[in-house]
Amino acid sequence: MSRDDGHLRAAAALDGRGGCIAEARHLAVGFLSRMRSEHRIPVSQRALELTQLVVSELVTNARKYAEGPILLDLSIVGDLVEVQVWDSSPDMPVARDADVSRIGQHGLEIVTAVCRSVEAVREPVGKRVTARLPLADDASGADSTR
Repeated sequence: MSRDDGHLRAAAALDGRGGCIAEARHLAVGFLSRMRSEHRIPVSQRALELTQLVVSELVTNARKYAEGPILLDLSIVGDLVEVQVWDSSPDMPVARDADVSRIGQHGLEIVTAVCRSVEAVREPVGKRVTARLPLADDASGADSTR
C-alpha cells in the first residue's frame, strides 16, 4: 500500500491464471479493511461486498479475454474506492443489453449497475477499465462501521 498524490492505494500484478480472481478479491478485502482500521476511513459492509464483486467481474473478464498478466490497482479517492484493472487486450469491453435468458456474459452489466461510474481507456498496450464505488451507503456515512 502506498500514498500517491494524497490517495491511499494498493496494487498487484496478477498472473492471469485461475487463482488470480480469488487473489484479487482477497487484495480488495484486505485493502478496504486496512482503510477502516488503520486510516479510520468509513467503509460500509455493502461497499466492501460490492468492491469484491466488481474486482471479481473485472478480473474475470481480463482473464477470459486477454492473455498474460493483469494489473489491479485499488485507491481511495475522496469518498470513493476506485478499482482499475489493466489487461493486454486492446479490445474495448461492451456491456450487452439486459437479457434474462442469456447465460453468462453479464459481468460488465453488473459492474455498471453497482458503480457510480465505469470507463474503459485504451492504453499504449492493452486497456484499463476503471470503476468507482461509494465507500458509504449514503451521504451521511450510515452503515459504515459494520
